[in-house]
Amino acid sequence: MNAVEIEQAISELALHPFDAAEFPFTFLAAFGNKDTTLKRLRTGNNNVSDVPGGVLLRNNIHLAVCAAGTVGDTLKALRASLATTKAKAKFILATDGQTLEAEELASGETIASAFSDFPNHFGFLLPLAGISTIKEIKDNPIDVRATGRLNKLYVELLRENPAWATDERRSDMNHFMARLVFCFFAEDTDIFNGTGLFTQTVDQMSAGDGSNTHEVLSEIFRSMNIKVADRATAMPRLPNWANGFPYVNGGLFSGSTEVPRFTRMARTYLLHAGALTWREINPDIFGSMIQAVADDEERGALGMHYTSVPNILKVLNPLFLDDLRAALAEAGDNERKLLNLRKRMARIRVFDPACGSGNFLVIAYKQMREIEAEINRRRGELHLGSEIPLTNFRGIELRDFPAEIARLALIIAEFQCDVLHRGQKDALAEFLPLDAQNWIVCGNALRLDWLKICPPTGTGVKLVADDLFGTPLDQKEIDFENEGGETYICGNPPYKGNAKKTAEQKSDMGDLLDRKIDGWGLLDYVCGWFFKAHEYSKNTPSKFAFVATNSISQGQHVTGFWKPLFDDGLKFNFAVRSFKWTNLAANDAGVTVVCIGAGAQTTAADLYDEDKKLTTKNVNAYLMPADDYWVNPVSRPVSDIQPMLKGNYYGMSEHLIFDSAGRQVYLNAGLNPAYIRKFYGSSEVIKAKPRSCFWFPDDPPAEVVAILDIKEKLRQGEAARQKSKDAVSNGMVKRPHQFREMRSCDNYFFAIPVVSSENRSYLPVDLLGKESIVSNKCFALYDAPIWNMALIASRLHWVWIGAVCVRLEMRFSYSNTLGWNTFPMPMLTEQNKADLARCAENILLAREAHFPAAIADLYDPDDMPENLRRAHERNDEVLERIYIGRRFKNDTERLEKLFELYTKMTAAEKAKPAAKAAKGRKKTS
Repeated sequence: MNAVEIEQAISELALHPFDAAEFPFTFLAAFGNKDTTLKRLRTGNNNVSDVPGGVLLRNNIHLAVCAAGTVGDTLKALRASLATTKAKAKFILATDGQTLEAEELASGETIASAFSDFPNHFGFLLPLAGISTIKEIKDNPIDVRATGRLNKLYVELLRENPAWATDERRSDMNHFMARLVFCFFAEDTDIFNGTGLFTQTVDQMSAGDGSNTHEVLSEIFRSMNIKVADRATAMPRLPNWANGFPYVNGGLFSGSTEVPRFTRMARTYLLHAGALTWREINPDIFGSMIQAVADDEERGALGMHYTSVPNILKVLNPLFLDDLRAALAEAGDNERKLLNLRKRMARIRVFDPACGSGNFLVIAYKQMREIEAEINRRRGELHLGSEIPLTNFRGIELRDFPAEIARLALIIAEFQCDVLHRGQKDALAEFLPLDAQNWIVCGNALRLDWLKICPPTGTGVKLVADDLFGTPLDQKEIDFENEGGETYICGNPPYKGNAKKTAEQKSDMGDLLDRKIDGWGLLDYVCGWFFKAHEYSKNTPSKFAFVATNSISQGQHVTGFWKPLFDDGLKFNFAVRSFKWTNLAANDAGVTVVCIGAGAQTTAADLYDEDKKLTTKNVNAYLMPADDYWVNPVSRPVSDIQPMLKGNYYGMSEHLIFDSAGRQVYLNAGLNPAYIRKFYGSSEVIKAKPRSCFWFPDDPPAEVVAILDIKEKLRQGEAARQKSKDAVSNGMVKRPHQFREMRSCDNYFFAIPVVSSENRSYLPVDLLGKESIVSNKCFALYDAPIWNMALIASRLHWVWIGAVCVRLEMRFSYSNTLGWNTFPMPMLTEQNKADLARCAENILLAREAHFPAAIADLYDPDDMPENLRRAHERNDEVLERIYIGRRFKNDTERLEKLFELYTKMTAAEKAKPAAKAAKGRKKTS
């Protein structure tokens, strides 16, 4: 269940008559617990509560229904309960149907409310559904509740008005919903005269069955597009009850005022939405959530999206807000300096070319208004209106509904800031009528010319003549006085790795990057925004920063994408290393992202790692505080180490693979064990659970083919391969008894999984015998000296792979050409090799002591056996002393040394052909 569904479920629970016997189970069902779980609790099989009237769900909550007036005492009993501790309950809750109290045991936070009011605290209880919440939602659930109410209304209206769900009319539906949002907010903030004017008017003037609700709403909307002085002559004449609404205009209510038809239920949903306290809406959170309402594909994620202000500030603070705050601190109470800062801020433009519902723009605006208010306070000018225009906050959004919500969010944010910093009276005096200028363009950001949407100083602001929501790109331009202003580009563009890009997105990338960036087809979609921002910054002074998946600073992205841009003058001004960007989904693991801020040459750069900030002369494309290094894949090792090969490709070879039970069947039928091998991929190596496969180095004898279904399997395999051009061209069709490659060892080999978890302190590597083979999900060192394993199992190699290879979210994706062949090693003496061999043997012996535990068990970060940990630490010490004569202090120092050595080794390698050529010329002369 998502947050919206949970809020609706517990709201319904609070409305129904209290049933003491059923409450615990209805409550748990509201948070998504399965019927089977509840059934076991009802029967008492899984309910180990030791409190009267209690129900205990392990690792979740201990709750109890009690007699009237005993809620406080019951909560104490739940807290003191041994069962609460033993079952690791996260929450305790007690209610008597009149009041309700709950406590989060880890933090000690509590809530206490009337029973009917407890849905207002649902944000506090969201962790019961595995949802990590944020303070804004925990303290004030209005954003989630409003999203849920509007979603119900939206779905009901589309059901009644199917034509409004078509592509031709979907924008009309979105305009209508945006108008409703404004009306709900305006009636709760005195923008409309009196409290609840809009909802009350609809309630009083429309029929209970909803039959004329669309007519009432249409008249209300029409009135707000007519100046009060012109209403007496307006035709058709406005009804008296509509004259109470102010003139709003600003394009919000211009154009068609047609409204979809309402059912009785739709009218009820509208009135329920209007009953919420909209003055408390948080535009940066609400905007994120509501954009899923109008998107059929996203509606399943309703209420999951939200803006984490601290996360967005990881972009905005180092991009420009920290600089403004530093200027404020430096100005002190100097009126001239404060005035200059205020004038500077009035000319700053913030441009988000993937703005969604405007979160980055809203937060940037609110933060700047806070700084401006402090300037005015110090200058004794709190009465002054803001000099920061909304037109300075530009955006591009692909979908029309989020674009409309972005404009509304900025309008709401402006009013809330005026109320906060100037007072309700001044805020109301200057709010209406709205400005018709448009700041958000609806279109494809990778296809549009950013210089026309956010032009160099002087010209180009978009103007909407008659409709706030119309955004024709060929409209007239108006002068924009912004001489000398700063431009900051920011946002959270769509990531989309190569495999997940749509055909249209691939076309976007091709149109933008073809003949400019080699291998652009392998790049993440977000690269398009970085490229456009760089091109923009070459035409007008600006800085930019985006959120992106951490893969953008690893593997082929570094040399394939960043190097051409660095060669073109780009530099990183700051970077925030990998962190989780989460939402309100249940048990959400989040996306692992980085933030990268860039621009022209800089004398210093800031690197953020969790709560630590490092100022350095340079942040390179690997997000390291070091010179610019470029690690390219190579076909052979740069160091004196054994070549590493990929395992046997097993596509179109499924007919050769079977499980352990199948192995025994074939052996019982007389198949020679020499024709069966243990079959390992990444997962099988890590979990020590190999499958089996046929292994025929040569054509299998007729008596072997005749065993059981082997002949039929080979026939089916040949038939399947006939359908593949690749299988035909490489000869696989002619040898259905074999894999594409037939790589194996003479005695033993080391298997290295392609994909593995970053949570382990060391890369997984295992020693396998000649009875085993690996698929292309593994790499292998065949019959290599055992000291090679000491390198792979070292912390040094873990750090190197983490930097230079691609990652799948936070998982390592190993590469022989990019990770192993580039791994820089000093020259090893025979003694060095012997010492490392002994270390590798000790690691294997330590593992053997815990047989049959697999790598997955042995390298659990929280439960790694002590003898194995010591073996690895000894291995690290021996290897690191070879590099610098001592242990490295940390991973940063390890990586710096590796990059330094790699640079020297590759420079020396490049110098060899030049030296050889020079020697040849000398002989010739």
